[in-house]
Amino acid sequence: RESVRPSSGSGSPPNRNLMLAAIASATLLNPLNSSMISVALSRINHDFGITFAQGSWIVSAFYLASAIAQPLMGRLSDTYGRKRVFLSGLVISAAASMLAPLSPTFGWLVGFRVLQAAGTSALFPSGAAMIRGHITERQAAALGVLAVCSSTSAAFGPTIGGYLVHYGDWPLVFLVNFPFILFSLTLGWRILPQDPGRPEGVRRNLKRELSGLDPAGILLFAACVVGALVFLLSLRGEADLFAGGVALAAAILFYLRERSARNPFLDLRGSLAHREVISVYLQFVLVNVVYYSSFIGMPTYLQDARHIPADTTGTMMLALAGSGVVLTPLAARLIDRTGPKPGIVFAALCMLAGSILLFTVPARGGIPHLILALVVLGSAGGFNNLGLQTALYGFVPQEEVGSASGLFQTSRYLGTILSTSLLGVEFASGVDTPHLHTVALGMAAVAALALLLALLMRNPGPPEKQQT
Repeated sequence: RESVRPSSGSGSPPNRNLMLAAIASATLLNPLNSSMISVALSRINHDFGITFAQGSWIVSAFYLASAIAQPLMGRLSDTYGRKRVFLSGLVISAAASMLAPLSPTFGWLVGFRVLQAAGTSALFPSGAAMIRGHITERQAAALGVLAVCSSTSAAFGPTIGGYLVHYGDWPLVFLVNFPFILFSLTLGWRILPQDPGRPEGVRRNLKRELSGLDPAGILLFAACVVGALVFLLSLRGEADLFAGGVALAAAILFYLRERSARNPFLDLRGSLAHREVISVYLQFVLVNVVYYSSFIGMPTYLQDARHIPADTTGTMMLALAGSGVVLTPLAARLIDRTGPKPGIVFAALCMLAGSILLFTVPARGGIPHLILALVVLGSAGGFNNLGLQTALYGFVPQEEVGSASGLFQTSRYLGTILSTSLLGVEFASGVDTPHLHTVALGMAAVAALALLLALLMRNPGPPEKQQT
């Protein structure tokens, strides 16, 4: 029996499984491309003759663009049509993946990564919206398919990237996207539900629609994050006070703008005014600083300092990514019984212990020690992601869950941007074990703060009690 709602303008409802296949194969592109690049960084830096701090912009730019584009693309899909934005995102992703390997300079490569981030960021919000609007039975299971595809592709991205770099160099990290893009584009064009028609007056009033996207808020947010990133990356040498001033001024103006805007980019008058919600967002920023400092930094350290081949590096990174995937079902059962707080506290302890293990890795040998550190750090992943998301839903009103989820993803990207800043500052003068120890010390400090916030946080209870 079909379990999808007929779409406006089409004669019959789309097949559930084909619809899920078209959307899921596309939504894995953003997390996959965010993680595969970590193993390719060393080769990209060597090919373009740049330092790690300069090379980290290819990571930071992707996360920055995604942090802005995810909520923006969600708004665009509501305004212009989900299928239209979804297919457009695939076309943009294809163009970026084709052009990136042809980049004449590193600046062009960063630009194509930004384009890639914009295209792939359109896929999850528009795809999830189509599922919510057209799949009527077992909707949670359908959305769960997207979550599994996203987490799995991110987890195994370094392993896939390692083999691609080893057997074909870094351009393959971009070209490997085409099978997914072509499959989703071909199937999606035929199977995804058509967008409903829009009244002529709404279609013509483009200026009003664009103003509803809060372009001033978006620009101020981008200026704040870019200025802060440039300032943080300059701390290894002479601090760029101008960039720091731009970040501070943009942050103040952004706060004032969003407090008064009719349709703000980030609603600072709603859930963000509540202490528990702010605590969840801040904790998610911190856990992603710790996770991505190892997720991005370790492949470069293993290849440059330990001279381990890219394919072996990718396999070793399974210790970090795989442990989180394996423990996710256990985390789900624990959260269902006790609520999210115990799991979040356990995850913070794992981050602290893993960071201390990294801090004690010897300069020679010690590979089992290093792998143990990655396993412990990775074990926090499932508990953090599920735990903090469940806690968030327990603290925000039901009618604000959608916007709260968007801000939750933005918190993830802010954490990844801060992690690349930490790595860029510390690895700027060399990628070796002493610098790894300094990074680990910073990770331990961040993990300790996350642990403190977790202990102070109120437990909203198991999900079933939250709903009642």
